[in-house]
Amino acid sequence: MPAMLYKFKSKATGDLIMLGPNGDQLLRVLGREPSATGILEVPDMAAARSAIARAVADAEAAAEQAREGAADDADERQRNAVGLRQRLWPMLQMIERAQSGREPIVWGV
Repeated sequence: MPAMLYKFKSKATGDLIMLGPNGDQLLRVLGREPSATGILEVPDMAAARSAIARAVADAEAAAEQAREGAADDADERQRNAVGLRQRLWPMLQMIERAQSGREPIVWGV
């Protein structure tokens, strides 16, 4: 069975494609259950941006705590790992542009 992909679309931006686990994580950050289809309306975008910022700050704080007690090998791997900030940055940019353009973001349609 092929891995699920999310394709987020808005008339204000180009498309954004995420692998299933990353898309699921994003939707959970936004307070939604993962779903093959959906919409993020313009009035909800400010809250979505805040939720992403909080999740990134929490993930970075947890990673910093883990680094403080980690062995050198684990520390090096963690530094090279793709963090939540990098994973969600494209969506944050998409939300900002869609909000400015007053266009919703949809997926699975």
